[in-house]
Amino acid sequence: MTPLGRLLGGQIAAEGPMRLDRYMGACLLHPAHGYYATRDPFGTAGDFITAPEISQMFGEMIGLALAQAWVDQGRPTPFTLAEAGPGRGTLMADMVRAMRAVPGMLAAAQIHLIEASQTLRDIQRQTLAGHEVTWHDSLAALPDQPVFLVANEFLDALPIRQFQRVEAGWSERQVGLAPDGALLAGLAPPTRLAALEGRIGDTKPGDVVETCAPAVAFASDLGTRIAAHGGAAILIDYGNWHSLGDTFQALRAHQPVDPFATPGEADLTAHVDFEPLAQAARAAGAQPSAMTAQGVLLERLGITARAQTLAQAMTGQALEAHIAAHRRLTHPAEMGHLFQTLAIVPQAAALPPGFDAP
Repeated sequence: MTPLGRLLGGQIAAEGPMRLDRYMGACLLHPAHGYYATRDPFGTAGDFITAPEISQMFGEMIGLALAQAWVDQGRPTPFTLAEAGPGRGTLMADMVRAMRAVPGMLAAAQIHLIEASQTLRDIQRQTLAGHEVTWHDSLAALPDQPVFLVANEFLDALPIRQFQRVEAGWSERQVGLAPDGALLAGLAPPTRLAALEGRIGDTKPGDVVETCAPAVAFASDLGTRIAAHGGAAILIDYGNWHSLGDTFQALRAHQPVDPFATPGEADLTAHVDFEPLAQAARAAGAQPSAMTAQGVLLERLGITARAQTLAQAMTGQALEAHIAAHRRLTHPAEMGHLFQTLAIVPQAAALPPGFDAP
């Protein structure tokens, strides 16, 4: 058992079963033993590879989409250029490089990164050397001014709760102890849940519904800021519309593992339900787009033309890797359909290019 596993096991032994969201939060962000607090998880030497690490084209396309939104909204100056969960800083670096082609944009931009991990902040500082960057622990700390924000594979790591439908209502999934002291999942006694009453009609006993209050709060705060000050947000993650099914998972060394076996040493995520995020943004006074598959969005933004331009200077293995990267980002059988996107803008503003109205 890992050091964090022993800590959590002791807590469960003393206090009883632990809600899944509290377990997930501890595994990822415990200050001494949490996954993100202790390592760089990205790349071939880590546990997973994100789109910005696959190809510079991803950041270029997203950066230019935000740039067009900035132009459409009258080129506000100054403005916050923000990223939530910026990884190694690769996506922001690629966006900024693409934005150099937009007159006046970088002069007006103030770069802000939302990052809880000091380990990753240090890496981001190196990646973005030469740029003035401000770090925050949360969205709430951003300045009160127009914000143009991207969040790629950020929401999937926010802690979820899981509820299994039973005849009498819902049983919440919890983390308890096996007789040998190992951590394992179980179900709390059934109860009625007002928040899930609307899901009785489209579920049956045995079905699992996931909720993510931090993601909804994030979308609500983002919608409030954009409605009040202007700006645009692009949210990108694996997920779908209208949660149904158990999507809680753990990755270690690029392979799926038991999420309860090595607490603090595997990445824990769940698929993002984009429906309540759009609802929260709308309730906050902003305008969400329709959900759009990542592959569709990137093709609309011109990634194939960009890929062809870059390919002209490549041969051999470099060219083969470039072609594979384009396919991985866009093809429906790879990341193209698994990953979905959502944009948020002020009510009267144009959506960023590539997005449709709901």
